[in-house]
Amino acid sequence: MPWEAPMSDAPRSLFELQRRFPDEAACAAWLTTARWPEGFVCPGCGHAKGWALETKAFTYECTSCHRQTSVTAGTVMHGSKLPLHVWFWAAYLMATHSNGISALQLQKQLGLGSYKSAWLLSHKLRRAMVAPERAPLAGLVEVDETEIPLRTKDDPPAGGGGRSHQGKLLVAGAVEVQGGKPGRLRLAAITDYSSDSLHAFIGADLAAGSTAKTDGWPGYPGAPDVIHQPHVIGSMAAHIVLPWIHRVFANLKTWALGVYHGLRRPHLQSYLNEFVFRFNRRQTRHAAFKSLLAIAHATKPLTYKMLIEPEPTA
Repeated sequence: MPWEAPMSDAPRSLFELQRRFPDEAACAAWLTTARWPEGFVCPGCGHAKGWALETKAFTYECTSCHRQTSVTAGTVMHGSKLPLHVWFWAAYLMATHSNGISALQLQKQLGLGSYKSAWLLSHKLRRAMVAPERAPLAGLVEVDETEIPLRTKDDPPAGGGGRSHQGKLLVAGAVEVQGGKPGRLRLAAITDYSSDSLHAFIGADLAAGSTAKTDGWPGYPGAPDVIHQPHVIGSMAAHIVLPWIHRVFANLKTWALGVYHGLRRPHLQSYLNEFVFRFNRRQTRHAAFKSLLAIAHATKPLTYKMLIEPEPTA
């Protein structure tokens, strides 16, 4: 599995994190092993031999084509001027803190010189919270949709009832039900509650043959490759029929307001990915740190321009 980190035991405290990674060399050694577990391999020509340069920190030169490759080249840390230990501390705080941490808090905790640096760091790590080869949800899956208030003042104020979308961020959610308990979670930003949006969400996040348990909303029937199990609610409270996804939605809204004072439209999916990342690792919170670093090391570079572009919705 390319997303497993070479760390037998993840740090269980900030003290242990500091002990395991006391300097840049320790961080670079971990990243080197994560990237080349069997030894250096040139990303240019594929030659499996090179040497570490004394004149460039944490950089290898291929003995065949003489290409020089930094341990962070081509990863989410590519071109960053921040020390490696700052990346490690940020990853630990974002992955293990029960509610996550805002960019402003990260700036204060790590002593970063500007809010922009903290914002870039947190968003790059947030984009690395989705493993490229993660498996879709399977079995019995509760599926529903919800809305959360906008943060920005540029949008109309949240209002209206029922399925009105004005001034709201729309989210589709799905959670596995295993033995009467919640399993893995998926959340996605959507533009509306139409069958096009909801079918796209189900197609992307549920495995073929899964059973989608819903509240009977007409946008769900006809979703391909899944068994639709509608439960028309009527006067019954929705959380009775779909208890786990409604609990997830309640926690999501509390988290969004408590940590970020509301979410913004352009980066909604990244924040949803962050919530999903920690939810799916709620039983192994400290191990989530090594998972995040491993995925970040395999994630392609992201520029500031890429990060500020609006994210697509389903």
